[in-house]
Order: sequence, then structure tokens, then C-alpha cells
Amino acid sequence: MRKKLLLLAPLMLFISLLTGCVSTPDFDISQVDRTLTPQSVISEPAISLGKIALWGGTILDTHNLKDSTQIEVLAYPLNSSHKPMQEGQALGRFIIMQKGYLESANYSQGRLLTVLGSISKSQNGKIGESSYTYPVINAQQLHLWPLFDDQSNTSFHFGMGFRL
Repeated sequence: MRKKLLLLAPLMLFISLLTGCVSTPDFDISQVDRTLTPQSVISEPAISLGKIALWGGTILDTHNLKDSTQIEVLAYPLNSSHKPMQEGQALGRFIIMQKGYLESANYSQGRLLTVLGSISKSQNGKIGESSYTYPVINAQQLHLWPLFDDQSNTSFHFGMGFRL
């Protein structure tokens, strides 16, 4: 019996390491208003102010300010794991305000992230020569998706065989 347990120990360790690599964020979405999109917030800012949103997308730019970090994001629909789906239609742009310092090398252009937070004031800016009004979300929780995360195509193969 002890030999069997010793043989199974490496397998159990391997399986526990694999399950530890799954990086699905744990957001408390009980307060989220799922009707909110960047476009709806811009069209009705007074109604949206203070509501909780769960948005995600591709980072376009990151700026460290005196006491906070500002992240410009191109929004995409989220899948069931709250990961932005870039193959979907873009939903507009928004700005995340995060208290404190975030390393802009980590929160760099092209990275995917998801944010849970409260809708704040809008902010005027420019995209090239065009004026743009950005909805602002004050981050309560951020999830930066791994660079090489391919959970949509994840497969697990396990085989055991004997060769003579």
C-alpha cells in the first residue's frame, strides 16, 4: 500500500500544480450593473455616476500621476471568465483610475485587463486630432491577464502506457 502511495505522490503533485496555474479572477459581481457600457455611460452620465461596472479590454496607454495611475483601455465584451474577447466588436474607450502606483511596464500597451469599479466623472481627451469623451471607472479590483494565457484552447492530455 505504501508503495502505491509513493508512486501516486508525484502524479498528485503534478495535478495540483496544473490546477494552481488557472488564473480566473474572483470578482464580487453582486453589485455590478450589467447594462453599463462605455457608450451608455457617455450618453447618460448622470444616471451612471456611482454605479458598479465590470469592464475589460486592451490597454492602450498607462500614465503614472502624482497619487494614482491612469490606464486608457479599448473595451471589449467579456466572456464567462470575465476575460475580454478581442474577436468581438470594440465597445469604445474608457479610463481606469487606480489609486497608487502601477508599473507601466507591466500595464503596457496591448495587455488585456478586467476592472471592477465605480463609474466616476467623464474626462475629455483626444484620439489623434479628434475630441473624445472617456467614461472613467475608479478601480476597486484589477485583473491583468497573463501574456501567454490561452485558456480558450486549453486541453489536458494524460497518458500512461507500457512499451515492450
